[in-house]
Amino acid sequence: MNTLIRFFAAPALILVALAGCGGSDDTELRQWMDEQRRTAVPKVKPLSPPKRYVPLAYTEGASVDPFNADRLTQALRRDSGPVGTSASLVAPELNRRKEPLESYPLDAMAMVGSLDRAGSRVALVKVDNLLYQVRPGAYLGQNFGKVTKISENEVTLREIVQDAAGEWIERVATLQLQENTK
Repeated sequence: MNTLIRFFAAPALILVALAGCGGSDDTELRQWMDEQRRTAVPKVKPLSPPKRYVPLAYTEGASVDPFNADRLTQALRRDSGPVGTSASLVAPELNRRKEPLESYPLDAMAMVGSLDRAGSRVALVKVDNLLYQVRPGAYLGQNFGKVTKISENEVTLREIVQDAAGEWIERVATLQLQENTK
C-alpha cells in the first residue's frame, strides 16, 4: 500500500502545483499600474532662451597685411643684418662656374695617390671608378671646398658651410690617402 500511495501522491502533487500556476485575477494589479501612469508627471526643467548673437564689426581692414611680400622682404633684410663677412665668403663662390668634382660629396671620394708634375704636387682622386688629377686651387665636394694644400698623404681643403645660426663660416677638411681602394 505504501508504494501505491507513493505512486498516486507524486502526480497529485504535480497537479496541485500546476493549478497554482493557472489563470489568476490580476485586474487589481493592472488598475494600480494605470493609476500610477496617470498620476506620474515628469519634472522637466524648461530650457533657457538662447543668447542673442551680436556680431562685432571688423576694423582691421585698413591695417597693414602681415603677409605682404614687400613687408616680408624688409623683415628678412633687417634680420640678416648688413652684408658682412658671412655673405662675402659665399658670394664669389656662387658667381663662379662649378667644377665636375663639386657634384660629389667628399665621403664619396678617395685619394689614391699623388704625383710631382712640373714642380707642383698633383693628387689622384677616385670617384665612381674614375680617376681625376687635382691641383691646388681646384674645387672638391659640395661645400665650396677649395684645395689649399696637397701632400703625399692628404689633400687639405677650405670649405664654406653654414653654422647653426645660418652664418657662413670657413672650416678645414681633409681627404686622406686610401691605399686599398678598388
